Amino acid sequence: MPPPPPRASHARAASNRERGRAVERMAHEYLQAHGLRPVAANAGYRFGELDLVMREADGSLVFVEVRYRRSAAFGGGAASVHAGKRARLLRAAQAFLAAHPRWAQAPCRFDVVEAEGEPPRLRWIRDAFRADD
Repeated sequence: MPPPPPRASHARAASNRERGRAVERMAHEYLQAHGLRPVAANAGYRFGELDLVMREADGSLVFVEVRYRRSAAFGGGAASVHAGKRARLLRAAQAFLAAHPRWAQAPCRFDVVEAEGEPPRLRWIRDAFRADD
């Protein structure tokens, strides 16, 4: 007997994950085209994940959160990076720096790449928030 078909919620979750990966790839390519160089992607820690870690030409380390919204009707992607999410990103960035001491003294910043619509349009928000926000 064949397995039952996936429930709609499972198919939707898989589709959302695929969309998220595709948008992260787009953001990665976009940032590289604008001079950033990749350091890491999807660096996961028990309290959060860093979508992209990039390096500026001046040596700054850039932690990039990629957010996709089909529509900005309920706020854009940057608006969804609330205080709790920022705290998790900060802790993940601290863990990344602890695990990679060669970057520990580099200036750091947090950027957001919003993707909205279909096909997604990207908007890069440099220095979207700070550790002391």
